[in-house]
Amino acid sequence: MKVGLHLKEKILIVDDQFGIRILLTEVLQKEGYQTFQAANGFQAIDIAKQNAPDLVLLDMKIPGMDGIEILKRLKEHDQSIKVIIMTAYGELDMIQEAKDLGALTHFAKPFDIDEIRQAVRQYLPVGSN
Repeated sequence: MKVGLHLKEKILIVDDQFGIRILLTEVLQKEGYQTFQAANGFQAIDIAKQNAPDLVLLDMKIPGMDGIEILKRLKEHDQSIKVIIMTAYGELDMIQEAKDLGALTHFAKPFDIDEIRQAVRQYLPVGSN
């Protein structure tokens, strides 16, 4: 039960590119979300287990554990977690597999930051807690 304290919706940004993580963090914090960042799959899983994010922005092309594997593990941990994927490649099979695994939608890089902002608002309205 939350008494007099509004807890911000939490977003985990998973991307191996530092600049993209910083950009998304700044934009989403201005929107009123609490953000977490992970540079790889292992960090992403740890952060998800510790902080239970409401939404994950997940890059598909990450060295080590790829986006599909990260998505599977996130869903194993919490089936209700919302995931939006990002990919720099037009790999339709990977996008389809991610959607079959429960991803809500996808964005191709370079993405339009306003489109990401709108999608996040659509799936995670500020103050929805």
